[in-house]
Amino acid sequence: MPPIEIGQYLLVYNAFSFTFATMAAATIFLWFGRSQVGPAYKTALTISGLVTAIAAYHYLRIFDSWETAYEVRNGVISVTGLAFNDAYRYVDWLLTVPLLLIELILVMRLSQEETVSKSLKLGCAAALMIALGYPGEIANDNVTRAIWGTLSTIPFLYIVWELFKGLGASIERQPESVKKLIKTARLVTFASWGFYPIVYMVPFINLGGSTVETSLQIGYTIADIIAKVGVGILIYNIAVRKSAVEYGDLKPAGASAH
Repeated sequence: MPPIEIGQYLLVYNAFSFTFATMAAATIFLWFGRSQVGPAYKTALTISGLVTAIAAYHYLRIFDSWETAYEVRNGVISVTGLAFNDAYRYVDWLLTVPLLLIELILVMRLSQEETVSKSLKLGCAAALMIALGYPGEIANDNVTRAIWGTLSTIPFLYIVWELFKGLGASIERQPESVKKLIKTARLVTFASWGFYPIVYMVPFINLGGSTVETSLQIGYTIADIIAKVGVGILIYNIAVRKSAVEYGDLKPAGASAH
């Protein structure tokens, strides 16, 4: 780990703590929100909450790893010699990124054949994108990082094409009350995912080691909150509105009819 300023350390430390709490709170909200949607949309909210639950766990591990990589004593920070395990991020993304696409497909309530086909294609492309990006993330030179980053961009471009072209006709068939929300969810997904490659390229900028490390951690953390919590809330709102159209007013679980 590179030497780091105390302010940089605390910025990342607090960002990890905040993100863990945000992911945990979103998980509770999404899973309790299942009682507010129709049966066809409960799986989408379950998966959306699973995404934030997995992220909450990994941010707790990332937080612990960051804390043990540095020692703060009397306002002075030093490197402990223990490596910061950034692999937690890629393990998290390998699990959650495919699920993020699947939750968007599920909330659209396509035909079973189309749901399975698109979930499989987009899920595999997402996993491949993450797997190809990891060797570059841990590389010690920018040439290797650029090669693997470029390879990772190929499945990313396929996902973008599917989101805007492959799902375009299906989105147009959605109820008017949710069509704009689904397009927003698609756009937020694209925008947040497009932010990851920008952060990935930070080491190419002529900055100091501590600034690069801080920028990477803060950048990835912001993107994670938008991609997981932000999109999760949109998925919830889409499910609630579609449920109102298809099922009418829903009573909370356990409520009796009068």
